[in-house]
Amino acid sequence: MANALVKIDIHLVFHVKSRGILMRKEDLPRIFEYIGGIIKNINGVPITIGGVENHVHVLATLPKTMALTDFVRTIKANSSKWIKQIDDYYAQFCWQDGYGAFSVSPSLLDTAIKYICNQEEHHKKQTFYEEYKSILDTHGIQYDEKYAFEKE
Repeated sequence: MANALVKIDIHLVFHVKSRGILMRKEDLPRIFEYIGGIIKNINGVPITIGGVENHVHVLATLPKTMALTDFVRTIKANSSKWIKQIDDYYAQFCWQDGYGAFSVSPSLLDTAIKYICNQEEHHKKQTFYEEYKSILDTHGIQYDEKYAFEKE
């Protein structure tokens, strides 16, 4: 086969460091835009990015030449470095270790987009912990809560 024809859409979730600096609501749009730029620069396709002050959801097409772990590491490292430069408030900002990554079938892309775009409303009713646990359970991922969740 001459070419590798690949399209893997990923729903990625990661959280700010517990008891650390939260993202300010007014900074979220440009943080999401910056994350989208990182994804484009590594030949991925950002579909939608959203979240609230304590975590981010990324829906993107994984670059066909990059492993998921490298994709996530690049996004988190570069965005953390950039966020620290926004102003002094973010001097100690960092992402929590780990992440959740879930494949999204083409038939569910619209549902995932709506879910990510509605994060602010969603989190008026549910904490991040409840949301993340629900996502893990929905995807049939077995986990030990002792290790899967760094308590907020």
